[in-house]
Amino acid sequence: MTSAAPAFDSDPAPDSAPGSDRTKPVRLAPSDVLRLGLLGIRTRRMRAALSALGISIGIATLILVTGIPASSQRDLNAQLSALGTNTLRAEPQPNQSPPVLLPENADESAARIGPVTVASSVANTHALVRRSDRTDPQDGSGLTVLAAKSDLLPAVNGKIRSGRFLNASTERFPTVVLGYRAASRLGIPRLVPGAEAPQIVIDDRWFTVIGVLDELPLAPDLDRSVLVGWQAARTELGFDGHPTVIYVKAREDAVEDVAAVLPASLYPELPGMVRVSRPSDALTAKRATETTFSALFLGLAGVALLVGGIGVANTMYISVLERRREIGLRRALGAGRGQIRVQFLTESVALSVLGGIAGTLIGVLATLAYALYQGWPAVVPPTALVGGTVGAVLIGMAAGVYPSVRAARLTPTEALAAT
Repeated sequence: MTSAAPAFDSDPAPDSAPGSDRTKPVRLAPSDVLRLGLLGIRTRRMRAALSALGISIGIATLILVTGIPASSQRDLNAQLSALGTNTLRAEPQPNQSPPVLLPENADESAARIGPVTVASSVANTHALVRRSDRTDPQDGSGLTVLAAKSDLLPAVNGKIRSGRFLNASTERFPTVVLGYRAASRLGIPRLVPGAEAPQIVIDDRWFTVIGVLDELPLAPDLDRSVLVGWQAARTELGFDGHPTVIYVKAREDAVEDVAAVLPASLYPELPGMVRVSRPSDALTAKRATETTFSALFLGLAGVALLVGGIGVANTMYISVLERRREIGLRRALGAGRGQIRVQFLTESVALSVLGGIAGTLIGVLATLAYALYQGWPAVVPPTALVGGTVGAVLIGMAAGVYPSVRAARLTPTEALAAT
């Protein structure tokens, strides 16, 4: 297809030798260069759209693999800031024969350590829980019945979703507080104010549900637990009084020191039989894992961009072959090789930029939608937006170099003879 070209001097042979009296080609205005560059895109829209699609996918992937991990890390950082990193968990070493039993007053021993601000404990009663006496006892499989002290929530930064927690009065009676996932499993996601409190069955005994906990990031095992008062567990379930897990909260500047002395404080005879961990380390490890996978997916996004660039280069090469008549006509009318190069290079860059814009919109919207679905704060790193735009321009320039040089090398006679 031929295109209207700006008026040139009627003298031919713009490539004449220096010193010739023939005039040089008229310099094109930037608007003319852009119009000529968009000509091929406008006349071959489907091909242009398919070529730009590769760039769009690459840019969208680039934004996604940076935006989603950034949103997740913002959420993890918020959790770590809110929950703190000063909670410790102490428990007997597993797989010991005979099993290690912590002293009944282990939490009191932990509380006597100077920097410790809160210490509490839970214990596995090995009891079975179910929704009612008419349901299969296996319906509660996967849920743990724990004896719990009334000061547990401050030690694990826990919050009540509905109802109330155990206190000095209720921990002596057959009452329970359900963990977040245990409540959902038993069909009691929350308590309705003013309504009759639901009851569940633990080892053929009825217990009244007085509260439901929010999710506990620092103690996920409690999410799947049914918490019974310490004294009620002794009287109703035959609990022996030995704790299985001690939760300790210490001053931020002394967490490592407390972790070092905690085993000896809990079990002076065999301190090596006590394992101490920091629950927040799991969140930190998750953050490090996401960073590693982000680097991997970033590499895949780079491959997608490379494939998109190859697609653009292929489209431009075919365009040069198809438009040899147009090139020859423009050259015959006086257009210089530089103007032909600029025309096709502009078309390549414009094609990549249009794909980059579409990919940026897709990537941002997909990141926002996924973050909203996960309940995370949405984060789209500015470096990804800038990098995507600059990358699209660079890819367009790189993809258009060879086709534009090939087009500029065609002489008028070669181009017109080929048609």
